[in-house]
Amino acid sequence: MTDLIAIIPPYRYFYFSMRKSFQNLMTAAQAKRLLKAQADPEKAAFFPHFFKTGPGEYGEGDRFLGVTVPKCRAVAKQARGMEPGEVSRLLNSPIHEEREVALFILVDAFNRATSDKQRSELYRFYVRHLSRVNNWDLVDGSAPTIVGGYLEDKDRKQLYRWAKSSDLWERRIAILVTFRFIKQKDFKDALAIAKLLRDDDHDLIHKAVGWMLREVGNRDLASEERFLKTHYKKMPRTMLRYAIEKFPEQKRQAYLKGTA
Repeated sequence: MTDLIAIIPPYRYFYFSMRKSFQNLMTAAQAKRLLKAQADPEKAAFFPHFFKTGPGEYGEGDRFLGVTVPKCRAVAKQARGMEPGEVSRLLNSPIHEEREVALFILVDAFNRATSDKQRSELYRFYVRHLSRVNNWDLVDGSAPTIVGGYLEDKDRKQLYRWAKSSDLWERRIAILVTFRFIKQKDFKDALAIAKLLRDDDHDLIHKAVGWMLREVGNRDLASEERFLKTHYKKMPRTMLRYAIEKFPEQKRQAYLKGTA
């Protein structure tokens, strides 16, 4: 792996805040050069198939350099403290990995935030750029931390609005954010949004809902099974399979055969 530190000089690192005075920080153009230096043509050819970028597919038109997630994280670490306008330039890029780096920068900033004001600024910045969080890995790697972290102690009605959205990624955000709450054994929103999304017609939502139900069950099997007993016969097969993946084989088969 190319030594990132050798590509550009070291930068001062700051907590991300819209109120900070930024000086001598990495620009979006410099971050793009770092990513380009890590590009892998073979992966760049594979990723469009993996992320379904063909006509009519969920990632239609997305473009890739072929940079792996660990290398994107390394660039984001080097870019810590990037000025918000520069982060916005990365988020507005047509290149998938450039948007991914921007989101890693925001996640790191949120984790480092020392006040609710900073977290609020980051959440609002994220929501303003929500249309750029437009593939499943971008959603999964950012929404639980930024949206989930901000809404932990706040009204969560926005999640229900997203759950009813016509936009695939907003619906996936709605259910994935609940992972943050599930980890704290707070299942109410996960189960309520799973119910709203039960009849969704997209495979990526089926997988996400099933995954979150499985995570509920990992912490409280009775809560998951109460939900399943009401809904499993109407759940899409993929959703059900994800939800019961860790069940004992006999119980799993009973659910699959509709005899649980």
